[in-house]
Amino acid sequence: MALPTARVARTGHLQRSRCADAVLPFLAPSISSPKKVPCVFAAPFSTSPALWKRDNNKNRGLSILRHTGTRKRQTLSVKRHVEDLPVPSKPTTTLHGDPDHGLWGFFPGKKLLREPRELAHHGRAWTVAELRKRQWDDLHRLWWVCVRERNRLATEKIIRERKETTYGEVEARERDEKIQETMTAILNALLERQNAYVEAVELAKEDPRIDLSIRNGPQLRQVGDCHESF
Repeated sequence: MALPTARVARTGHLQRSRCADAVLPFLAPSISSPKKVPCVFAAPFSTSPALWKRDNNKNRGLSILRHTGTRKRQTLSVKRHVEDLPVPSKPTTTLHGDPDHGLWGFFPGKKLLREPRELAHHGRAWTVAELRKRQWDDLHRLWWVCVRERNRLATEKIIRERKETTYGEVEARERDEKIQETMTAILNALLERQNAYVEAVELAKEDPRIDLSIRNGPQLRQVGDCHESF
C-alpha cells in the first residue's frame, strides 16, 4: 500500500518507510514546491491539412481578394480555345492626321515653339481712330484673330515651362501686349457706337417728326407738303 503524499514529503518518515514505497522530493516537484503553476489552455494553431480540413469546407484555401486557386470542378466563363479570343491590335507610333485640320491654326507653321525672331516680327497695335471706320464684321474677325494669337502664346508659354527653356519669353510678352492693346481699342470703338446709338434714340424721342414705333418703313412723319424719310 502506497503512503499518502503528505507523509512522504516528511524527512523523518522517509527513513522509516521502505524504498519501494517512498517518493523522493526531486521526483515530485509539485509536493516540494509551495507555488502552484497555473494551467493555461491554448487552442491548437496549425495550417496542416489534418486541421483545416476538419470543417469540410471545399473553398478552404481559396483567396477572395487575390483569386488564387481553383477547384477541380470549377468552370470558367472564358473559353479556353485561343481562336475564339479577340486578338489585340499591335501598337504603332506613327500617327496620320488631316494636314488641313482646323486645330493646326493654333500652331503656326505646325510647330510647338516659334523662334524669338518670329515672335518679334509683328506690327503695331490698332488704334481706335482706325477701327471707327471698320464695319461690324471686320471688328468681329479681328477680335477672334487676337483671341487665337493669345491662345498660341499661352500654349507656347506652357511648353517653355515644361521644357525649362527661357528663350522667347521677352518677345512673346511684347507681342501679347500689342494684342491686348488692339483688343482694348476694339472694345472702345464698340462702346463709342453704343453710346452714340443711345444718344440718338433719346434725341429721336424728343423729335415729333420721328415715330420710333415703326420698325419696318420710314420713321419720319409727313409735315405739310414735304415728306421726309429717315
